[in-house]
Amino acid sequence: MAALPGSIPASIDEAQDLLKAGNYVADRSLATAVFLSLKLGRPLFLEGEAGVGKTEIAKVLAETLGRNLVRLQCYEGLDIASAVYEWNYARQMIEIRLAEAAHEGDKQKITEDIFSERFLIKRPLLQALEPDPKGPPVLLIDELDRTDEPFEAFLLELLSDFQVTIPEIGAVKAAAKPIVVITSNRTREIHDALKRRCFYYWVDYPDAERELAILRTKVPGAGLDLSQEVVAFVQKLRKRDLFKLPGVAETIDWTDALVQLDQVALTSPAIDSSLGALLKYQDDIARIRGTEAAAILEQVRADLAAEKAAKLLQH
Repeated sequence: MAALPGSIPASIDEAQDLLKAGNYVADRSLATAVFLSLKLGRPLFLEGEAGVGKTEIAKVLAETLGRNLVRLQCYEGLDIASAVYEWNYARQMIEIRLAEAAHEGDKQKITEDIFSERFLIKRPLLQALEPDPKGPPVLLIDELDRTDEPFEAFLLELLSDFQVTIPEIGAVKAAAKPIVVITSNRTREIHDALKRRCFYYWVDYPDAERELAILRTKVPGAGLDLSQEVVAFVQKLRKRDLFKLPGVAETIDWTDALVQLDQVALTSPAIDSSLGALLKYQDDIARIRGTEAAAILEQVRADLAAEKAAKLLQH
């Protein structure tokens, strides 16, 4: 039985169908992690190389569940004022001047007034705790590993109690738990205290079969032969000692570029002219372009021909 639109999936199969409805091709282990995170109401911590589809999961959940997506893009130096809240100092100063002009002498009342919610500028983490007619939003804390450790420590209260404490007001607690997805590219280790509050899952590069399914979903204009060759080529590239291995996002971008070049199959000239869509470092491009790319392509064609021959023999 299919899940009702907008409802939390009641089984792993429903979780897999939910992701599929958003054109996200997930294997059963990832669908299990998503299901358990949603069912248990715990943040989902996704770790893995860049470009393997971690951020996309949060976007798909927001889309398929009909929830708002609140995104906090992390960076070095991110602080509470940018991530949680800050006071509107300009409006507070105007309010003080108006109170002085009106000769209001109750300083305690003025202080309580200017440190009330109407002077609060709410940033993503505080926005995610607010009631929403669509239901609790999906809060995406993207690339947490880019932040500093003090900010990571600040998140502990949010992830355990789904609340933040503002000294002038007190604790602001979510009426209903938001769906939290945290991603990390593992440029540094995240503290165990934070991971303990989450359901952890390592998002790996997909195998050839799943990557082909992803490609057929994301770039339907690409022919089957081209898609198979692209996937086989990328799978072999990931076994090379490159500075940055191509992720699924790069596979999609490269295939899209090849389609725009009217390619129906891989050729050495097409590979050499479009490698910038697949590899993002010049040293990697220089290493693969030319004879190395031609050798990989020859191996790809031989492997695919052998697979087709084997299938014919089976029939």
